[in-house]
Amino acid sequence: PSVLTWIILGAALLGVSSGGALLQSFGDVPPLLRASWRLQATTVLLLPLAVLDWQREGAPWTTREEARGDAMLLVASGVFLALHFGAWTASLDRTTLTHSLLFVTAHPLVVLVGSAVLLALGRDIIPPGRRGWAGGLLGLTGAALTLLDVGEASGGQEVTLFGDVLAFLGAVFVVGYLAAGRVLRARWPVFLYAAVVTGLASVLLAVGSGAAETGAIAGHGIVGWLGPDWLAGFLLLAFLAGLVGHTGLNHCLKTMTPLTISVTLTLEPVVGSIIGLVAFGTGVPGPATLLGGLVMLAGLLLVVSNPTPEQNLEGLNNAAD
Repeated sequence: PSVLTWIILGAALLGVSSGGALLQSFGDVPPLLRASWRLQATTVLLLPLAVLDWQREGAPWTTREEARGDAMLLVASGVFLALHFGAWTASLDRTTLTHSLLFVTAHPLVVLVGSAVLLALGRDIIPPGRRGWAGGLLGLTGAALTLLDVGEASGGQEVTLFGDVLAFLGAVFVVGYLAAGRVLRARWPVFLYAAVVTGLASVLLAVGSGAAETGAIAGHGIVGWLGPDWLAGFLLLAFLAGLVGHTGLNHCLKTMTPLTISVTLTLEPVVGSIIGLVAFGTGVPGPATLLGGLVMLAGLLLVVSNPTPEQNLEGLNNAAD
């Protein structure tokens, strides 16, 4: 990788890490509608790039069977993405920023548990190995330690078990999104795929908000982020976390290994917490969170640096198929 690629990786880390603090700062908007607005804004920024993808490469499918299969996977990917953002955004209102970021980035532990389940069911996948199992045990120990701070306040938010569970559900749902996307990205250009799935997820979240958040749409509007009070903030969120963050990571994958990207992303809870503290006064985490968070991140590093992470994820994808 060139020096420029390393700079882009650093910018991408800052971009994705800023998402939690920014999203939490818009707490006046109910969580499902807020998540929908975030994805609506991202879709608007992605659409011109998606059109260029379509003009350059054409339709990603070649037969009706492929088109039907892709449609089913797109729906599944959109549903999982909506569930991920819905659960995670709700967690930001019910626990501290650091706890939310720690648990929502714990998806390597979800993959590890999925691998264990597949092995127990007799599926033919490569087992995680000692490093993977050790990392999983360490990660779970760290998560348990952070829960000793339940009831403690930080930056106007209180650590709650319910909020942490919501964030972890966000990690569970993102694994389904990644599994579906892994199959589609073999043929779909990145911006076309991202625009379709992100747009679908934004619609699903708006529907969910209308059904579950009484008065949210009536009070704020289904596309209320286009108003003068919210436009700049949500465009900034979509640009930093969406384009700079996720697009930057996709660019780095051209010359960097997935392991490098995965290890870098384990820093998201640390960087995100610092951004929240400096920019939004989210407060210093409690001692149990600091200790447990370090142990949890060490466990995640062991899991993502496991010699066979790609084979394990491939096994999960095959099971999802």
